[in-house]
Amino acid sequence: MKLVFPGAEHAPFELVDGVATLGRDAGCTIVLDKDGVAPKHCEITTGAEGSSLRALDASAATVLNGRQVAAATPIKDGDLIVIGRIGCSVVGERKVASAQPAAPERDEATRVRSALPKFLLRGLSGVTLGKTFAVTSGAVIGRQADCDIPIPSDEISRHHARLKITADGVMVEDLGSANGTFVANQRVQQSALLKPGEELRLDTVRFQLVAPGMDARQQSAAVRPEPAAATAAKSGGNGLWIAIGVIVVAAIAAAAAHFAGVF
Repeated sequence: MKLVFPGAEHAPFELVDGVATLGRDAGCTIVLDKDGVAPKHCEITTGAEGSSLRALDASAATVLNGRQVAAATPIKDGDLIVIGRIGCSVVGERKVASAQPAAPERDEATRVRSALPKFLLRGLSGVTLGKTFAVTSGAVIGRQADCDIPIPSDEISRHHARLKITADGVMVEDLGSANGTFVANQRVQQSALLKPGEELRLDTVRFQLVAPGMDARQQSAAVRPEPAAATAAKSGGNGLWIAIGVIVVAAIAAAAAHFAGVF
């Protein structure tokens, strides 16, 4: 089998026995120096039993046929792999009938482009902090391993919410979760539209929806800051202790002056 990159990010690569690493680092077997690709992004291990794909960096999305990959997962002829924003297809030895014309190369490119994620979820808290998840239409987020985006957290229901890609963002449908689904801090009763930059919260587990083209400043500005009431409470608490300290020091100084005058 071999990896084919219709976007010409790399020449076709034959998968032979051993481990091939993919990433931006110059030491990788397949160097993909593009935005969204981690220094050491993922690896493909090939042996007698076939090839398998494993993510190496949880902060960058590795997607196989529309599902996020973490542990080693078998790959086969016809599979689509997305590495950050780069798509490639797994091509095996295909026997084509002599009467059947070869498919145009652009068809493969179109197929891979359609598999590229339009949106990403960036983890902001808990077990998702610092991780990135590709959003595919119909993807289910939940605690169970069979979910498209599995989140191993007790606060999340087995099948918590479903995501559907739209022209304006991602439609979020709550699947009867125990602890609720929130979009921009508003609880979702049935479904709600999550726009790029806004926050998705599953109980206490928080994500931000990121679209390609959003720079770091836009992403940081969209993260919900600490509530003003909590900040004020902290400031008020610190101010109170400072005031008490000033009063105590002043009282000690006055007493010292008084006794010094008397004696």
